[in-house]
Amino acid sequence: MMGVTSIKQEALGRVVISKQGRDKGRYFVVLQVINDNHVSIADGDLRKVEKPKIKNIKHIQFTNTSIPELVESLQKGEIPTNNMVRRSLKRFLDESNEGEGGLVNG
Repeated sequence: MMGVTSIKQEALGRVVISKQGRDKGRYFVVLQVINDNHVSIADGDLRKVEKPKIKNIKHIQFTNTSIPELVESLQKGEIPTNNMVRRSLKRFLDESNEGEGGLVNG
């Protein structure tokens, strides 16, 4: 499991998979670290960036993949568009279907 310090530094723009709830199995991107135990996530489709899901980090699985253009946007304090999030997740899923998914226990 990732430590608190590494979550704050590395979670923004990270692709995660929901492990609990009605969104179980869906892929999302971390938009904000709320506190030591919670992050806000969105997929740009069912969960829009205007109303992200607040999720306990125990209920998501982090992947090894961060999306550079989203990380850059989030670090500037900008909110990425839903289209940008959807495209990035689609590209991630297309690439992970070709090879290893790179999952990390979270």
